[in-house]
Amino acid sequence: MRFVEIDDPADPRLDDFRNLTDADVRPDRRGVVIAEGVNVVERLVTSPYPVRAVAGVAARIDALRPVLEPLDVPVLVVDKWTLSGAAGFRVTRGVLASADRPPAPDVGALLRRSNRVAVLEALNDFENLGALFRNAAAFGVDAVLLDPQCADPLYRRSVRVSMGHVLRVPFAVLPGAWPQSLDALRDFTVLAMTPGSSASPLREIAVPERWAVLLGAEGPGLSPAALAAADHRVRIPMASGVDSLNVATAAAVAFAQLT
Repeated sequence: MRFVEIDDPADPRLDDFRNLTDADVRPDRRGVVIAEGVNVVERLVTSPYPVRAVAGVAARIDALRPVLEPLDVPVLVVDKWTLSGAAGFRVTRGVLASADRPPAPDVGALLRRSNRVAVLEALNDFENLGALFRNAAAFGVDAVLLDPQCADPLYRRSVRVSMGHVLRVPFAVLPGAWPQSLDALRDFTVLAMTPGSSASPLREIAVPERWAVLLGAEGPGLSPAALAAADHRVRIPMASGVDSLNVATAAAVAFAQLT
């Protein structure tokens, strides 16, 4: 751990944390993962993601000292105004860390060591994606697979909302055309979540040994093609007048029921 005190937000050593408000959509930043807050930074440090740098106010750096000490990376000690000036927004959590993105796991290898899988179609809301990963970690989901339209789970806001759990749940993008790529799940029972009245209540389904829960984006839900590719259509029974749940909430209910 190499401490460096910085008081200028334009200092190039803060470049990993510069203008983060638009970094999520900049191609030059796709390889850098950003963590915010003590808990999330701690999970980043103990994850497979190679840490590049840490920047934060002295109190937050002190709180992280036990996990930072073994690292051979720069730890940039700044005041809140310097950190916020570099980031482009008020950093209320007081500490940021950056890491390199490791290579994506092979889908086949990932599935061979998994029994509980979430599969996402066109889920492109950062907060929903982060919340879903947090729920997947809470209920012991082994892996998350995404179609090519999904947002990147390692966007800064997704990492923050997941409380860093996106860094511990393996994920990969299904290759090839969608939904034909669901053929990779032929050894799983694929359960498509839908509010449709013709779907079977989730609690009445015998839990398969290996299952994959298929979830669609908030609003449109799963496409007809994805629904047709599933083994079963399942729903969460709800009170009259409520037609659906937030996708991350629906995922949590499904994961809890199946596990």
